[in-house]
Amino acid sequence: MVYDLLKITIPGILILYTAYLMVRSFMQKQLDESLLSIRHKNQETVLPIRLQAYERVTLLLERISPNNLIPRLNDSELTPQQLQVVLVNEIRSEYNHNLSQQVYMSDEAWMHVSGSVESLISLINEVGNELTKESTNMDLARMIFERNLQNEDSVMNALKFVKAEIRELF
Repeated sequence: MVYDLLKITIPGILILYTAYLMVRSFMQKQLDESLLSIRHKNQETVLPIRLQAYERVTLLLERISPNNLIPRLNDSELTPQQLQVVLVNEIRSEYNHNLSQQVYMSDEAWMHVSGSVESLISLINEVGNELTKESTNMDLARMIFERNLQNEDSVMNALKFVKAEIRELF
């Protein structure tokens, strides 16, 4: 009697366990497909935003480059000290305007960008502090260009890094 009961119960348990494994496998496959679909939709949404962030940061770096910044803002009527303030304020304004782009970039890329901004501001302030009272705004501009060429151009290095990262990611 116990033997007959075991002959019926054991195959039933095995069939139930097999059915459980099959249902679990099917459900796991469905879950994986759903997650893959969600990731794909997220990529379709996030990818253009990330590309736009890299474009905006590239534009930021180009705009604050001394080669573009000084000719755009240099006014012959400004004193060297006024030009120094205008340059630093413009750099900070551009940087603050693009702060949110760091969300879409790697930490290392953003460190290069923010480091180049700070380095350029320091360079402008150092050169501004070295000027004499007789100096003109052209002297300030010339010294910024010279010092930027002598030192590593941090803006161009950051731009190279950002471009390399874009190529890597896309």
